[in-house]
Amino acid sequence: MLVLDSGGVSRLAERSREAVALILALRELGLWPPVVPSVVLVECLQGHAGRDALANRFLKTCDVVEGIPEALARRAALLRRQARRGSAVDALVVAFAESGGTALTSDPKDLQALANHAIRVRVEKI
Repeated sequence: MLVLDSGGVSRLAERSREAVALILALRELGLWPPVVPSVVLVECLQGHAGRDALANRFLKTCDVVEGIPEALARRAALLRRQARRGSAVDALVVAFAESGGTALTSDPKDLQALANHAIRVRVEKI
């Protein structure tokens, strides 16, 4: 499973050759569509239709998960406490990626700190 944080969404939503090449590679690896927890939208959108157009178009190709189960929220809280860093959104991204998933981000420091306490989560910089 591939889980995107706000940096992952923003980067893949770009209209660039690199973004297109990465999306194609992820599809070939069977990692498409990615999962995007809905709380990530708070960080990657601006609330303006024009400025959010590329991200909104990209998000239509993703599995946006609207509900956060209580157990997952509690797991994210534990990861955040253990790592002593990262936002609540970062912790949820890592919790979603547990057991054997990959979190794709533009800033891996906090996610890696959280993943160090998680079960089989890889963090990849985009």
